[in-house]
Amino acid sequence: MTFDSDLTACAALVEKADPERFAAAMASPVSARRVLFPLYAFNVEVARAPWVTQEPMIAEMRLQWWRDALEEIATGQTVRRHEVVTPLAAILTSDDARALDRLVAARRWDIYKEAFDDAAHFESYLDATAGELMAVAARALAPDVAPVAIEELRALGCSTGLARFLQAVPALEAQQRVPMVDGRASAIEALAKEALARFKGPGWFRKQLPRAAHPATTEAYLTRDILRQVVRSPQRVGDGALGVSVFRRTFLLWQWSR
Repeated sequence: MTFDSDLTACAALVEKADPERFAAAMASPVSARRVLFPLYAFNVEVARAPWVTQEPMIAEMRLQWWRDALEEIATGQTVRRHEVVTPLAAILTSDDARALDRLVAARRWDIYKEAFDDAAHFESYLDATAGELMAVAARALAPDVAPVAIEELRALGCSTGLARFLQAVPALEAQQRVPMVDGRASAIEALAKEALARFKGPGWFRKQLPRAAHPATTEAYLTRDILRQVVRSPQRVGDGALGVSVFRRTFLLWQWSR
């Protein structure tokens, strides 16, 4: 399959801003990349929108731009020409465009410096962002994914979102944000343990998902290792010391994508 200029631009954007998802997409069949790169590029654009300005109103306007674009897709209007929106419109159903609107709305938390209201608010944030993205990716790759599998995909997405969020804690704190509802080591360890308890590996998803949908899960290839590090040494979160060696990353990526 030949990529047009839009898909190439999406791939370049993801490669620069989200190397883990770029690696996951590149390890997927070429046909799946047509779906994954627009979705992941969309996620990059939305995730960084609150951070490119110090003015909350401008950040709100940037997020609203994406909500308006998703509304055009959801309602069948003429969709604005844009290197990410155009290929995104080609792969989304109306329902999935509305699901991604929830992702954009959740990113409003990133604009401001207030903490999450409580644990439920934090969980909802992870579900609306990382969970929603993985579920939409699976449905775009294979519309016949069973509802029970979608729920497990959302859980996997939330666990992956948690792992990445914990890796980002030092950067968030450097921006005067309050990332954790409870920043005690015991509370952070408990979060990771809970996510690990519901974590399902690639073998489970190979059995439960249509083959075409499996690439939606590959972005989780580092999740279990990162969460295990948090359980063993929760202080690594604040130290910014969560990570996986290049050799281990290569093995895990192969394990998820084979």
